[in-house]
Amino acid sequence: MPEGGASIPELSQAAAPEARPPLRARRAAGLLLTLVLGGLTATPPLAMDMYLPALPEVTRALHAPAATVQLTLTACLAGMALGQLVAGPMSDRWGRRRPLLTGLAVYVVATALCAFAPTVETLVAFRLAQGLAGAAGIVIARAIVRDLYDGVEMARFFSTLMLISGVAPIVAPLIGGQVLRVTDWRGVFVVLTVVGALLAVVVWAKLPETLPPAGRHSGGVGETLRSMRGLLSDAPFTGYLLAGGFAFAALFAYIAASPFVIQEIHGASPQTFSLLFGLNSVGLVLAGQINGRLLIGRVRLDRVLAVGLTTVVLAATALLLMSLGVFGETGLTPVAAALFVLMSAMGITLPNTQSLALMRTRHAAGSASALIGTSSFLIGAVASPLVGIAGEDTAVPMAVVQLVAALVATACFVALCRPWEAGTSTEGAVVSRADAPKRNEEGEER
Repeated sequence: MPEGGASIPELSQAAAPEARPPLRARRAAGLLLTLVLGGLTATPPLAMDMYLPALPEVTRALHAPAATVQLTLTACLAGMALGQLVAGPMSDRWGRRRPLLTGLAVYVVATALCAFAPTVETLVAFRLAQGLAGAAGIVIARAIVRDLYDGVEMARFFSTLMLISGVAPIVAPLIGGQVLRVTDWRGVFVVLTVVGALLAVVVWAKLPETLPPAGRHSGGVGETLRSMRGLLSDAPFTGYLLAGGFAFAALFAYIAASPFVIQEIHGASPQTFSLLFGLNSVGLVLAGQINGRLLIGRVRLDRVLAVGLTTVVLAATALLLMSLGVFGETGLTPVAAALFVLMSAMGITLPNTQSLALMRTRHAAGSASALIGTSSFLIGAVASPLVGIAGEDTAVPMAVVQLVAALVATACFVALCRPWEAGTSTEGAVVSRADAPKRNEEGEER
């Protein structure tokens, strides 16, 4: 199959309006693209969270201490962070399809090797390779969205991907638990291998090349570094990058500490924790859909982002005050409510930081996407251990990390992006209804 010979060419926005296929065909193609890119962005949370129920069994089966088995999660997370720095620039140089297909192929092989790992040390190594390869799907999916969309449509597409990314962590542990009912921990990796192989086949057969040769970088490592340096020298881009990264830190603090806060401090059962975790994920998903369907196109993106960051700050402040006992002894209900508000605000904050950052560049979307993803994973990974500093008997560290992260994210947004200056933060591309595709009387896009 030729490089661009996949079956969604009608999505290219370079086509002249009169050459476009009917609206129904474009919508069908858009749905297929959403499913493919959604699958790519869902692969990392599936690889991370589907494996969680198997951790105790891995500890027993490989005769390894729990701390060493935890390194299998750390290795995968580190691989996903570092792999984006490689896959993003590669996609700017060689196009999107080849690096993506290569990454998926390596991911499938590494995941299969995890299923046959004889020791915990080899499992850690294979999980690192799995994360490095799986990172290609995250970073290149974002770059493809940037290739095809701009303004309102890009922001809406990211909100849709946020929906898929929010659902994946909910269903992944459930799937993993069901797999463990019929097989052992190795079967989890067999299922992940099959899913990865199917996704690779769909990408090979259906996903077109979205970056034409004329838009690619021909240089090597030096040009890649210059491109990244140029991106980081752009103050608004760096502001959105850091705002998104520190927002991720607040999210990672929740993921790392919430099991102990809800179960150990407030005495909830594992089933209650699972229910609350699922409800918070639903809040994130619903907020993302409100962002994509109701806010974008009506309100400037930077103003929507300001509301999201402010809400995170307020929710984290409430959590800290409750943890310090300012309101007296508080039960689980107000804490759960504050966490729900905080997580819901993430559904507005995270997709808009990505959209606004990518609006700053078109010709280095892969490198920009790599910087966005790597910074988010690294800042989040550094923040996560901080929630355990004071032990498992207090929620203060979680609330402090979340509040500090939210305040730093807001400060980066205000100081570097200067949202009060109209047009500055999005290089003149103020997102409003004027940016939405025009439609004729029959509802067709013009």
